[in-house]
Amino acid sequence: MPIAGMTTRGPASLSEPRMMDAMCSKRLRTRGKGCLRWAAGLTITEAVVASSLLLIAIVPILKALSAATFTHTRLERKTQSLALARGKLDEIRARCVHHYGDSYSQSSVSLGDSYLCNVSDDRDASLRLVTVAVGFDANADGVLATEEVEVTLATYIARRL
Repeated sequence: MPIAGMTTRGPASLSEPRMMDAMCSKRLRTRGKGCLRWAAGLTITEAVVASSLLLIAIVPILKALSAATFTHTRLERKTQSLALARGKLDEIRARCVHHYGDSYSQSSVSLGDSYLCNVSDDRDASLRLVTVAVGFDANADGVLATEEVEVTLATYIARRL
């Protein structure tokens, strides 16, 4: 698209050197009336400004990625804990059909992959309250502490006659 006052034949047709200077940026070398090529390198100011802009843009992105990774890990542990707690409750329900009088209380039982489980029951004769707490053993001490519990499920199991 031609600029006002210019012909479309190219830089050699320009009549005024000032017009050519307006077309060529300061970073272009000029020879006569035409633009020749880009000047090599960056000035120190340009390098500092570019680095500062990159730093300003990258820091919030890295913070967001770090937060996303933390959230993903926490959700992964909660989801796994919920699945393991449901499985443990189903196991207890199945055993209660034939062995209702047995005690199901357990403490820090390993469920695999550093997940531990605490089970408590009230041993009621006709309607038993069973509570299952599952969590990730973060400090690897083999004991499920209160702050490590991710999911707690409770249910009532009735005695079948």
